[in-house]
Amino acid sequence: MALVAAFVRVPHPAAAPGSLNGADVAWMLTATVFVLIMTPGLSFFYGGMVRPKNVISTMLQSFVALGVISVVFYFVGFSLCYGESWHGLIGNPLTYALLRNVGTAPNPAFAAGIPFILFFAFQLKFAIITPALITGSFAERVRFKGYLAFMVLFSLFIYCPLAHWTWHPEGFLRQWGVLDFAGGTVVHISAGVAALAGALVLGRRSTHLQSTAFSTPNVPFVLLGTGLLWFGWFGFNAGSALGANEVAALSFVNTNLASAAGLLAWILVEVVRGGKPTAVGACTGAVVGLVAITPAAGYIDYGQSILFGVLAALISHVAVHWQNSRTTIDDTLDVFPCHGLGGIVGMLLTGVFADKVGLIYGTSTTFLYHVLGLAIVITYCFVGAWGLLKLTDRLFGLRVKLQEEELGLDLSQHEESTYHIDEEYERAYRRAVRVETVL
Repeated sequence: MALVAAFVRVPHPAAAPGSLNGADVAWMLTATVFVLIMTPGLSFFYGGMVRPKNVISTMLQSFVALGVISVVFYFVGFSLCYGESWHGLIGNPLTYALLRNVGTAPNPAFAAGIPFILFFAFQLKFAIITPALITGSFAERVRFKGYLAFMVLFSLFIYCPLAHWTWHPEGFLRQWGVLDFAGGTVVHISAGVAALAGALVLGRRSTHLQSTAFSTPNVPFVLLGTGLLWFGWFGFNAGSALGANEVAALSFVNTNLASAAGLLAWILVEVVRGGKPTAVGACTGAVVGLVAITPAAGYIDYGQSILFGVLAALISHVAVHWQNSRTTIDDTLDVFPCHGLGGIVGMLLTGVFADKVGLIYGTSTTFLYHVLGLAIVITYCFVGAWGLLKLTDRLFGLRVKLQEEELGLDLSQHEESTYHIDEEYERAYRRAVRVETVL
């Protein structure tokens, strides 16, 4: 098995520079749709794990990213990611602003077999789901307008620079040889670390630690969301080959094996610890396996992908248990232990197992740069997210009032509800809010 060139996103071998390849175009259109459906899938996944009075709010926080980030990426985000590089740190915001210089002809620097506008569309779906992943950490207590502001700031000042460092031909992490096939670093580590910062900045819910077990009100939503995520992840990873080629096929199978291994490992641990295998545990393990394989999907062999899924699931399971039993951190839906640590495990294992260049099959250089890159990414994401959250809180407010939290974010933020609520209580609440606003 040959390693995929110097950069993860390569054209089909049969495509001449500057010419379209019909098979590549068809596959990338399909893969782009696959990645898009992951965001509604995340809505169901997260919405199934919160209390009924917060389901609409939680699902909307993911779904609204489809609108907000699409506009942000059109105006300047894509250019910050892939525009003319400034010292390998950030793209020129004017190079592709408002899709200027982005047409239907291929751009050989990024993908020689597909229209450049299709490359934009594919990258857009990655930018959309990343801030949506963060929302699980501060679910049930975040003010909607504050979240919208933070989403925009995170995309511009954290996601776009990371994408440039990792995926632009002149990005400094790429120049170092740091490998991220489909977003383990850019998407999952950034979201997971930012989620940890979000949980700390917003503080605990009023009901946190009142019971030892978290009740999941809608397991079928979690199962549906996991199915959509697993389905969409084939576009996420196999699409990152940017062509209908052997690397896409390799990535496709590795993705499925890692997810399957993560699922089985998680429920096995549940049984070994004296419990019952749970649907939510199976879903969580499957997602952790998908997260872990993301940075390595096109670089490793099939058996290694199973190892990725198992190790990531075991580490995340321990981290979830430790966070919920030994700390007071209220990461509502365990975003950091699952996405953050899953991405970290995947990134480090990529440096170990990557064909031709990893620690086992190449030299120690690639692994050491992965360790250095990981330290830089974690530091940048945590400090940057903390600062952006504090700024957003000062400008717009992030934490809802106690009365709004008790009523539920569905009603307090959106005046919608999925269940019956006492009408007199609702009217009393609205009167109180109006009086407080006037005063």
